[in-house]
Amino acid sequence: MAQQQQPRIGIVIGSTREGRFGEKPAHWIREIARQRTDLAFELIDLRDHPLPFFNEPMSPAWAPVKNEAARRWADKLATTDGLIVVTPEYNHGPSAVLKNAFDYAYKEFIRKPIGFVGYGGVGAARAVEQLRLVATELQMAPVRNAVHIGMVEFLGIWQQGKSFEDFPHLAQAANGLLDDMAWWAKALKSAREAV
Repeated sequence: MAQQQQPRIGIVIGSTREGRFGEKPAHWIREIARQRTDLAFELIDLRDHPLPFFNEPMSPAWAPVKNEAARRWADKLATTDGLIVVTPEYNHGPSAVLKNAFDYAYKEFIRKPIGFVGYGGVGAARAVEQLRLVATELQMAPVRNAVHIGMVEFLGIWQQGKSFEDFPHLAQAANGLLDDMAWWAKALKSAREAV
């Protein structure tokens, strides 16, 4: 019997604005993830997928998208077995560019796990909760554990010269998230391949 390939997890940077903080936690979680041997990881930057505001005649759930950038985005998602989304919180919700990216695909999300690293205010807890609902509608499996980088940690890293290592509880949360992702990615990959 052939050995199953490691599940591939995309780490999505969910903000594209100039001066964004999102790159820091995305690179940090990727470095922690690289210590694992049970999953493969890839950074996916929404800056590399400049999607227009959703303007398709139908939802991707019902018809293929026509926009070429959206097709490239969907092709990238199709190469993954799950996602970790690094999200800010803007006005108690996720960034518009991130929600727009979710709207531009469908079948590429189905039956894959999704986890979250949130930052700002209350660790982006409200944005993460909204994204869990969106992910469920896309037939994804949101994992329980998440990383919430609250205001103290956020400001410490962004403006006060501190590092993620100054906040060891974040690494503990990251390992819980990655453990969840590993279990669900393997289970769902195996189930998808059995169909």
